[in-house]
Amino acid sequence: MERANHSVVSEFILLGLSKSQTLQILFFLGFSVVYARIVLGNLLILVTVIFDSHLHTPMYFLLINLSCIDMILASFATPKMIVDFLQKQKTISWWGCYSQMFFMHFLDGSEMMLLVAMTIDRYVAICKPLHYMTIMSPRVLIWLLLSSYTVGFVHSSSQMAFMLNLPFCGPNVVDSFFCDLPLVIKLACKDTYLLQLLVVADSGLLSLVCFLLLLVFYTVIIYSVRHHAASGLAKAFSTLSAHITVVTLFFAPCVFIYVWPFSRYSVDKILSVFYTIFTPLLNPIIYTLRNQEVKAAMKKIRTRHMRSPKYAELPAPTSK
Repeated sequence: MERANHSVVSEFILLGLSKSQTLQILFFLGFSVVYARIVLGNLLILVTVIFDSHLHTPMYFLLINLSCIDMILASFATPKMIVDFLQKQKTISWWGCYSQMFFMHFLDGSEMMLLVAMTIDRYVAICKPLHYMTIMSPRVLIWLLLSSYTVGFVHSSSQMAFMLNLPFCGPNVVDSFFCDLPLVIKLACKDTYLLQLLVVADSGLLSLVCFLLLLVFYTVIIYSVRHHAASGLAKAFSTLSAHITVVTLFFAPCVFIYVWPFSRYSVDKILSVFYTIFTPLLNPIIYTLRNQEVKAAMKKIRTRHMRSPKYAELPAPTSK
């Protein structure tokens, strides 16, 4: 990939979330804690699923991939944002800016399709339980996973293709804490109105298709279980509620950022923080607090760890 012709901009300046020094110190402390919890929470899910054989099922295979995407999604911009809270001049190189835009759209596109794959898994589990393991075979799982990452890569590559030949000759100030594609396009020293429409159409089409697929599967699932016994119906809705919550948290900010005309207001920063930081934080909480199998597996691993030889060799306390 070669840099765009006639570009004299070698770096971009990020305005961040606030200009107040006091707020930046508070943000530094707060987001450091949040980022640590994101990494630890998603790593906990990974370790739990990998080391508990009872969780080696299609649903949890897809869940650990969601955790991986969430960790990377939270890491493509958050560590730099945390460091920038302590910097007076928040700059990012030309390549660093393009890397952030590529990974954001790659991960967002992959997660959209992965959420569709997880909904397909729930549809088969609820509507065709006797054939679940046959339908959701390892081959099908790999195909769903590869399809998710392929869609994400194609989506991101098509977005970045719009950027390759854009000349940047100033200004170079991005009013956000990371290089967001719509904001960077506006800095090009040429008319980019049509290009902005293409970017919105690209992201909007992928979001719309994924959302319609999710809606269809949810409708079919609810229609299929409406005559089930009360206990089965409650279990089905309990399973779906966590997934629907995650889907809502993921899609709602994207709709506002890429469709609603908020570009002149600070609300787009809030939504960017939400889907790049708080959604990866909330996903493991939603899936663990509402999932008895995961909580039981975590308890089993903790008990096994406490009974390991390192702890067994510790001398018992003596009474005086």
